[in-house]
Amino acid sequence: MQHLLRSVICTGLFSLALAIQASAQVQPIFKEGEAQVVPAFENADDWIRHDLWVETAFDTDGDDKPDRMHVSVTRPKQTETAGLKLPVVYVSSPYFAGVAPNVEGLFWEVRHELGDIGPERAHPEIETRTNRPIISNSHIREWVPRGYIVVHSSSPGTGLSQGAPTVGGDNESLAPKAVIDWLCGRAKGYTTPDGKEEVEAYWSTGKVGMTGTSYNGTLPLAAATTGVEGLEAIIPIAPNTSYYHYYRSNGLVRSPGGYLGEDIDVLYDFIHSGDPKKRAYNNATVRDQEMREGMDRRTGDYNDFWAGRDYLNDMEPMKAALLMSHGFNDWNVMPEHSYRIYKAAKDKGLPAQIYYHQKGHGGPPPMRIMNRWFTRYLHGVENGVEEDPRAWIVRESEENSNPTAYDAYPHPEAAPVTFFLEGGAPGQGALRLQPASAPGTETLTDNFSFDGKVLAKAEYTDHRLMYLTPTLQEDLHISGLPRVTVRLSSSKPAANLSVWLVSLPWQEGRRAQITDNIITRGWADPQNHASIRESEPLKPGQYYTVSFDLQPDDQVIPAGQQIGLMIFSSDRDFTLWPDPGTELTVDLSGTKLVLPVVGGEEQVVKGVGE
Repeated sequence: MQHLLRSVICTGLFSLALAIQASAQVQPIFKEGEAQVVPAFENADDWIRHDLWVETAFDTDGDDKPDRMHVSVTRPKQTETAGLKLPVVYVSSPYFAGVAPNVEGLFWEVRHELGDIGPERAHPEIETRTNRPIISNSHIREWVPRGYIVVHSSSPGTGLSQGAPTVGGDNESLAPKAVIDWLCGRAKGYTTPDGKEEVEAYWSTGKVGMTGTSYNGTLPLAAATTGVEGLEAIIPIAPNTSYYHYYRSNGLVRSPGGYLGEDIDVLYDFIHSGDPKKRAYNNATVRDQEMREGMDRRTGDYNDFWAGRDYLNDMEPMKAALLMSHGFNDWNVMPEHSYRIYKAAKDKGLPAQIYYHQKGHGGPPPMRIMNRWFTRYLHGVENGVEEDPRAWIVRESEENSNPTAYDAYPHPEAAPVTFFLEGGAPGQGALRLQPASAPGTETLTDNFSFDGKVLAKAEYTDHRLMYLTPTLQEDLHISGLPRVTVRLSSSKPAANLSVWLVSLPWQEGRRAQITDNIITRGWADPQNHASIRESEPLKPGQYYTVSFDLQPDDQVIPAGQQIGLMIFSSDRDFTLWPDPGTELTVDLSGTKLVLPVVGGEEQVVKGVGE
């Protein structure tokens, strides 16, 4: 009997040893520089999922205790059964616990004069969703089977995370920093929001990457600007990199596309899903004091409030490798948001790539590009990603999965070409490579009732000025940031200034593509002609020169089209709606368009036949 018992025990121990040995042998697999799906990591039923709270170094909800962030973890079982350590893909968001309902009055009224604010808006409350231990299921099926641990957190003042939402304030950078510090063994995690039982990230290698889209793409950059050790790489997708650039444009109050009347305090209400008992304090200190005093809907001027929410100003400590993704036709978070950060990272000497597609908001790089990025910087596999092209551009008729590689963005062969204006109002004038001998002035009358599409299609109207190239004889490749200079006078002390670059004839119908019609656009406040920080009322009849970049683009305008510069005042889909009737008079001799063209002026001459 004893012999049989010993035999059973030995057999059991031997089987257990074999199981442990087999489990211990499971490791991430790499092929051609990419992490592969590992069958042993693939079964979601085997994943370990748990949550905790990470303590930060700040208190933003007024309770005199450090705010704790709610964090959830999804990891392969081998991190528990075999002592396997893996790198982390981390996603943080203010949206995971739900958002405010779109009630009537949520957005600011836009039907009023420039310099006014309009009536007070509504402040809806959010009913918080608190599903524990799972905060989100995003990204887990892409990354866990490839040998990563996926971590989620709710940003301050949302869900079960303590603190206050500040929409770009310092705590939104320091919160993910604290989570990364915990993943690297430098900060404390707890099993409850107010308890003392600690949790350690013993399964983490201390190599962290972050990704996400829109606000969730902003937070990886926010964390990276702290210079936190262990954050090796980020892949922001359509990130908001400056709340001024999101809600203002060259001094002008300008809404993000699709959300007319939104401002930073609206977004605060939209995400404030945290502890209902803390909301009154947060509202009073953040929304009703800091934001109300700083956002300045009256003038639209840049100030210290906005400067503190511009991540370009915070990039000095950044060390993380940057793979940026954006759409050229994203009129919500516009394409300048990614370009300005990519350029700064590249100028700093950081590993940096940019992926641009031709569609709208969102849209990650192809998985193979993201996989190579994280494989190199999180797993440490020398896959040569540093030698990969710096820029990936999806051409007009291609799918997002099939970008074209370029050595740089803008295109290395793009050169600025200056176009001068020749009058034709109220019809259509001309864009020329040589100045007209006596160009004179032309006048438009503001009327928000007509949207940009209607104005662009019109052959004859008093509500815009239009200047066209000759019909293109060859394709023309634009790559970079067009820039306009407009010398104008206004009949009133304040006026909107809107500029669209269009491709005509306007294409409509089922075959029309998103890359047809609108090439790019931009907006400015003539009152800020001398300073983005200080506006001054316009003196009727006096001329002012306003220069600004349009949104970056990379687009091939096909032969048979004309490129049009459209100048108008109120943009129905983006600006405030003052009473119609303001007249803008444009001095054509002081107005020009500088277009970045691949091949420069020589290619333009071939293209337009001049």
